[in-house]
Amino acid sequence: MREFIVEADGGSRGNPGPAGYGAVVIDAVTGETAAEASESIGVATNNVAEYRGLLAGLRAAHALDPAATVHVRMDSKLVVEQMSGRWKIKHPDMKPLALAASRVFPPDRVTFEWIPRERNKHADRLANRAMDAAASADAPSAEGTEVGAAEAGTTAGAAKAGTAATASSSSSSSASSVAPAAEREAAGAGAGAGAADDGGTGAAADRRAARVVAAPGWAPADMGAPATLVLLRHGETPLTPQKRFSGSGGSDPSLSDTGREQARLAGEALARRGTVQAIVASPLARTRETAGIVAARLGLDVRIEDGLRETDFGAWEGLTFGEVRDRHRADLDAWLADPSVAPTGGGESFETTAARVAAARDRLIAAYAGRTVLVVTHVTPVKTLVRLALGAPPEALFRMELSAAAFSAVAYYADGNASVRLFNDTSHLR
Repeated sequence: MREFIVEADGGSRGNPGPAGYGAVVIDAVTGETAAEASESIGVATNNVAEYRGLLAGLRAAHALDPAATVHVRMDSKLVVEQMSGRWKIKHPDMKPLALAASRVFPPDRVTFEWIPRERNKHADRLANRAMDAAASADAPSAEGTEVGAAEAGTTAGAAKAGTAATASSSSSSSASSVAPAAEREAAGAGAGAGAADDGGTGAAADRRAARVVAAPGWAPADMGAPATLVLLRHGETPLTPQKRFSGSGGSDPSLSDTGREQARLAGEALARRGTVQAIVASPLARTRETAGIVAARLGLDVRIEDGLRETDFGAWEGLTFGEVRDRHRADLDAWLADPSVAPTGGGESFETTAARVAAARDRLIAAYAGRTVLVVTHVTPVKTLVRLALGAPPEALFRMELSAAAFSAVAYYADGNASVRLFNDTSHLR
């Protein structure tokens, strides 16, 4: 019975992006290379490419000797831990690959070991060659409507999102927090039931919206760089200090002078950090203006995403919470108790808002995998994204305070997990 060592790797230029894998089969006794395998696999994630590399290596070893024993060595802790049975496999794209890999040899004849990347150079080199070939054949991009960097309200041409090249295969470390003062996460308290600008203290988002389950506070370094959404609530409008409902169905106010200064300070803070690679904004005037001011400082364009707009508050637009309570008490009570209830006069329920925001989130994660994106939006979308990332119940929105021009941040990983990095940071405004 022969003994083989299989070393495998895989990765993508962008995660997902042009991907490939490499695998080498080594005779455990002589140390000589018995077989190599590598392939460009089109657009895929790092983790899928790693599993493809593992599968190719096992199949190459099986072709040499179906009765062999195999010791797999990879620098992907995710694959090693999952194939060893210590971690669950959650992602639907990886489950069938892991199952196929487990069936090449009887499980009692295969062992797994994590090794540092520098000890996996042969497979890494093959994988990078395959990724280079995939990248030359297909360079994907995402398109969307833009706002010119210096013209907050003007629609420009199509944005090229592109893909960020990774240094090698899949061993890039998880991203650090990208918004200012990332280490000082503010857990805003006591939002109460009053309605701030954008209806910020309103009830919850849709329980049934597709959501990313929260990670336990960390992620393996070999998971690949996450798609990180830096969430910026727009600057103040004339309605903000008065705490009036200001959604997508009202007058769509522009920023006040204070709001423009807040946007300028946000842009300065992001420029110092130097981590934002793209900007996406709600189509409403106050978010486009905020995004335009920041974009002018960063030298970026702004892509418009309609799903990020604020809730339509119907007949409550422009009113304070107290005024709504006086005029529509029964409707308000029902709205606060049930996220499927819409405001008086044909507004939009928080359930509907959450479904729309979750769909926009999924589009952004797909378009900007592995990159850091500034998302300029409103109170309800920011709180909804944070709530869904945490897997928190709808009533959690009552316990979030979100200030004008505040930063929050959520990182989304390739295995479907999310990590809230920051919430309601206003340190840049002081």
